[in-house]
Amino acid sequence: MDIVYASLKRRRPEPARAGEAAEVVGALWAHARPVDGLEHASARSEDDRIDLLLYLLTRTPSDPEAPGAVQRAGALLARCHRASPLLRSRYLAPDSSPAPDSGAADDTATVRDDRSG
Repeated sequence: MDIVYASLKRRRPEPARAGEAAEVVGALWAHARPVDGLEHASARSEDDRIDLLLYLLTRTPSDPEAPGAVQRAGALLARCHRASPLLRSRYLAPDSSPAPDSGAADDTATVRDDRSG
């Protein structure tokens, strides 16, 4: 299983609303596809962002063209953000690959891969 940490930055910093984390996880499940390999998701709301842990099935290395966990998580977050009015209204669009020489851009989400056995 692969664990991917991601965060979506808020459009405007504000205190977390009751049930917000569950709403975001629900939106992820609503837009997940079998190819994403999503097994579990958890969320924690902060004033400036929402942090996500996405637990994805590990793909076999037999297909070097198959997207890795970070790419699958990024695709899921982007799809979910496009399709969910809730996510579009509260959070900036995700971007799993910041522009070269720019560091982490202020208007994008962060996606990081944490491998587990």
